[in-house]
Amino acid sequence: MRISAAPAILLACLSLSSCFWSDDVVARRETTGSIARPAAPVPSVGVGKSGRIDANRSAETASPQLASASPASSGEPHLEQLAWADAERPPQAFASQTTVGMPLPTGRPVAILMPDNPAVDPAPRRGERMRIYSRQFRDAKPIDFGRVTPKHYPVHGVDVSRWQGEIDWAKLRTQGANFAYIKATDGGDHLDPMFKTNWNRAKAAGLKRGAYHFFYWCRVASEQADWFIRNVPRDPDALPPVIDVEWNGDSRCKQRISRARVLEKMQVFMDKIERHYGQRPIIYTAPDFYKDNLQGEFLDYPFWLRAVAQHPSKVYPGRKWVFWQYSGSGLSHGVSEKIDLNAFHGTVEQWHSWINSKALVARN
Repeated sequence: MRISAAPAILLACLSLSSCFWSDDVVARRETTGSIARPAAPVPSVGVGKSGRIDANRSAETASPQLASASPASSGEPHLEQLAWADAERPPQAFASQTTVGMPLPTGRPVAILMPDNPAVDPAPRRGERMRIYSRQFRDAKPIDFGRVTPKHYPVHGVDVSRWQGEIDWAKLRTQGANFAYIKATDGGDHLDPMFKTNWNRAKAAGLKRGAYHFFYWCRVASEQADWFIRNVPRDPDALPPVIDVEWNGDSRCKQRISRARVLEKMQVFMDKIERHYGQRPIIYTAPDFYKDNLQGEFLDYPFWLRAVAQHPSKVYPGRKWVFWQYSGSGLSHGVSEKIDLNAFHGTVEQWHSWINSKALVARN
């Protein structure tokens, strides 16, 4: 009796296991409706001679277009509906006890005695203009960008993560880091262990700072938005949040999904982030990912473009941009590791106008 029953039991187990085999390794279909836009529209911002962020929020460019553009012909069922009913929770990164699983890099000095709030050129009070420091950075791999170089842009900044270790933010600011984008989260469950420290110290040193999220294509977009919201404070003085979208063969999530599903997942994430923080997120990307997925897309979103060998106008023809990441091998006092260097696309006056307009929208 037991022998004859064994095949049936085996078949039943296999049948049940198949119910649990389909996880986020196979990315799931996600849909979103357009979010309720703020009463005051996100302002259009002129940057550079020809760069301008188009903030048109007409119904024709809202997310239903993308939802319809994400083909049902792929044959994949809808398994997720984005909802806004989540209860708000305080950022987990700033809880009294936060568990992180990744240690800091070894083999570098650690400024153990550095205070959390260095009293050097503190952040300006509301209504005051921040001081702009000129670019003093060096580059371990200098590039000849041709006629228009990073030096032509007066407002520079950095982006950092745990891999820069302890940073002397006051010193870094005097070297030309007027703004900083700080790594906050990956996917739906990883928090950069230096985020809280960098977030607090950068602001105390007088930099404008924002947070960025590294997007995983194997993870549901709404879960990733929830994770970012759970860990990044809603600070009206912060720069707009950033979604970092690129192909990354070093990640455990190596799959390359279709262009339509890339756009769909990005829209889900960005809608939820914009609704929570009151600011339209910035899209950071690299040349290969842009060519595969983003040419001609998201024209009403600001872009931050990686172009470390040529000017963005050569790498991303026709694309308007706000930030240019021009080096991944920067050298500076205040940090002992190489650091990413960035430039704002505009004058000092345009910088002040842009950050003030973002803060105004965030407070509405």
